[in-house]
Parts: sequence; structure tokens; C-alpha cells
Amino acid sequence: MGLSCKIFALALATGALAQSSLRIQVTKNQTHAIPSTLYGWMWEDINHSGDGGLYAELLQNRAFQVVTPHTSGALYSWSAYKGTTLDVTNSVPGVSAALPNSLQATVPSGSTDQVGFDNSGYWGIKIQSGWKYTGSFYARSEGYTGSVTISLVSSSGTVYATKTLSGVTTSWKKFTFDFTPSKTAPNVNNVFRVTVDGAKASGKSIYFGMFSLFPPTYKGRQNGMRIDLAESLAGIKPGVWRFPGGNNLEGQTVATRWKWNETIGPLENRPGRQGDWGYANTDGLGLLEYLNWAEDIGAEPILGIWAGYALQGETVPESQLQPYIQDAINEIQFVTGDAKTNQWAKLRAQYGRTAPYKLKYIEIGNEDFFASNSYAQYRWKAFVNGLKAAFPDSGFEYIATTYPSTTLDPAYTFIDWHQYNIPQWFIDRALEYDTYTRNGTQVFVGEYAVTSTNASCIFGTPACGRLEYPTLQGAVAEAAYMTGFERNSDVVFASACEIIPFS
Repeated sequence: MGLSCKIFALALATGALAQSSLRIQVTKNQTHAIPSTLYGWMWEDINHSGDGGLYAELLQNRAFQVVTPHTSGALYSWSAYKGTTLDVTNSVPGVSAALPNSLQATVPSGSTDQVGFDNSGYWGIKIQSGWKYTGSFYARSEGYTGSVTISLVSSSGTVYATKTLSGVTTSWKKFTFDFTPSKTAPNVNNVFRVTVDGAKASGKSIYFGMFSLFPPTYKGRQNGMRIDLAESLAGIKPGVWRFPGGNNLEGQTVATRWKWNETIGPLENRPGRQGDWGYANTDGLGLLEYLNWAEDIGAEPILGIWAGYALQGETVPESQLQPYIQDAINEIQFVTGDAKTNQWAKLRAQYGRTAPYKLKYIEIGNEDFFASNSYAQYRWKAFVNGLKAAFPDSGFEYIATTYPSTTLDPAYTFIDWHQYNIPQWFIDRALEYDTYTRNGTQVFVGEYAVTSTNASCIFGTPACGRLEYPTLQGAVAEAAYMTGFERNSDVVFASACEIIPFS
């Protein structure tokens, strides 16, 4: 959830004041140090902030995940080139158990030219001179044993890069390639084109699966981040990185929640899921990628753990909760365990990371005030006690996600509290934390934004006041609210701006 990127609010507010004289009186009294975690990022894949955004993958619908076979909708971002018939099918075994769907390309009888299909990417594909693009795909065919040509082509037909690969067989085979364009395309109206020799493939079907195409990535990470966006985000020097959500952690149902173990390992083993913001998630950005990213930008990770509640109101009964607690334990062992002794840590090492990751903050759920009764009655207690028993000397801090007024057992010492409202609401609460009880409790303002000009339409439509874009008034109001974080950072240990959150 969210609207504006609050981390820029202070800069905007300062700009608004630059034309006026301002007298500031500063005392020498220093009450407390400002923690390095005070300002940071909150992350979830919303409005294609991940797939099509920070994640550098250029091909959309690359593996036909979370689609219905034999429908036109399953072909989104793909189109035929020179008469090829395309169909997403599960009638033949897929590339893997996780990816049962493949693209059946049937070449028209009597074809003589190169024929095939295109992928239009996420609103186009940037082609940059000197960039080394790397990619891969799977192919198989019962009747065609020729070559496959892949190219980057403009809408007007200019070919910027191309490569031909041979060796299609009756079994799935992975093809890898790279090429470096010598010219930069003037715009992003370009496609990734796959073709075969029409004469040799005439009347035959070829199956394709699990495509991928990457430009250079931030710090050269394999399966990594887009350089321009990553550099901009890293330049803010965020203190915390909260992931993977947000609503996108919870799932609309228990079955469709974010499952950490389905986001690790080879891309062929990641089935993807229906995300909670209206589109499928590839989960190419998975647990390891998030942790590597936090390290790369020097941010303290705040790991959200699924805590038994889904967005449509489904709550796991107390008697059925233990498997989900164990799943959280497994996840944390995967992140922090000793690769010599722990099975999950050994799996992490198998995927390329031997050393454990740094982890201190574990958030139990997300916005569990929507199911505050079950959270207070058993879910918080079961998860916290279960994790404490599994990690008795870890130093982990467990963050609650319900109303601050909720009594929890064991009592929380860290709380994540989200605020969305109109500008005046934030201005009126600039002093909110001045009187916050100093009893050892630490506050994480994990999401906050001006979302509307109408207090009765905070999450409504533009017709009733919901903002479509950030405004200067909203930024100044958020900046006023943020002064309270800094002044009271003895109790507000962190806050987070949501990345690319226009909704």
C-alpha cells in the first residue's frame, strides 16, 4: 500500500521554504543519537516495481507462469511473426514440474522465410550500444532439428543484435547466448524475436519454455537488479530494507501466500504466484536476491514472516498453525544457519552462498490489525515462542504488526505501525511521538503516505479525492510528520518508504 515516496519529502519541503526567510533556534542539548536505521525502504512487488521494474529481466511472461493454457490471455506479451500459430500448452511435459506450461509454435505449411514470434518486454525493450545482453531459453521438437535464431529488433525492422543456435532435439534442451549491440536504439519500441527456418520447419511444431534476457545488472549480480534504478535507490543510503511485503507477503488465500522456498534456486524451479496487486509474480526476485540486495546497499534487512492470515480473511486455526511456524523456522535457518551443520543452510550454500546472512529484525505478519483477535489470542504467541525456542541465543528482535494498543503475550518490544491519510492529518501529528511512553518499546513506521485529500476516501477513487500522484502539499505534510521521527528516534527506530508505489 502507499502513494508517495516519503524519503524525498524533506527535500521537497525544503525547496518549498527556500523562498522564505526562516529563523531556527538550536540548543546545545543532545538527547539521543539518531539510529542508522531511521530512514529506509519498504518493498513489495506492486505496480511492477519488481517484475518490469527493479528486477532486470527484460522479457514479460517469460515462462508462462500463472496462466490458463490454450487461452489468448496466456500469450500476453507474445505475438506471432510471419504467420506462426502460437499456443500456450500443458499437453506435453514442461521444462520442470514447477513450470508445466510451454509455448507451442506451429510453422505454416509452405513457409520459406524465417518465421517465429516476438516478445515485447515490459512496455518495450531498451537496446544500448556496448551492453552485453545475456539470455537463455529451452526448446524441443519431435520433427524439427534445425537452428533457432534470436534477435533484438526495432518496430521498423532494424536488427540490433542476433545469434543463431543449433541443436534442437526431441528432449528439452537449454540454449544460452549473449550478444552486444553496436548501435543504440532511439527508443524502446523493440522486440525480442525468435525465428526458425520456415522451409525446414514447414508444418511442424516446436516447443519453447523458460525464456530469459538480461542487460548488465547492478554490481554484476546474476539474476540481478536494473542498474539505473538500483543506483538511484542505493544512492539514498537506506538504513533498512523491509521485504517481501506488505500485502504481497500474505496472499489472497493461505494457498497463494508468498512461499519463501518457492523463490530460491534455479529459475526453472520457481513456479511463480498470483501476486496481491493484480498480476502474476515470477519470483525471479526471491529470498536470496533480496538478501543480496540488502547487503549491496548496506541496509539492515527486516524480514517479514507469514503469520497465518491471508487478505481475504482466511486465518489458520491454532490447531493447524505448527507447520507454518516450522516453515518460518526453516526459512530463518536457511538465511542464518551454519552451512556445515544445518540442512537448510546447506541448501543455501548449494545455491552459492556459504556464509550466513546478517539478520536481526523479524516481522511477524503484516497489518495484522485486520485479524487482531487471532493475532492476540494465539498467532503472535505461537510464532514468537516457537522462534525463540528454535533460536534461543540469536539476538533476534520480533516486530508485532497489530494495533499498538493490543495486549500481546509475550509483550511486544517492537511494533510496526502504518499510516495513510490526508495532509492535515500528518501535520496535526507531527508531535505525536513527543509524548510516546518511554517504556522500552521501539516503533517502526513501516508504511506512511498522504493518499487523499478527503478523510472519508483514504483508499477510494480519484473521483472522491484519492490522489493519483504525489503532491507538494502531501510531501510537506509527510516531511512535517518525519520531523517527529527524527526528534523522537529514541523510540522510533526505523521508518520505511515504499518503492515505486503509485497505485
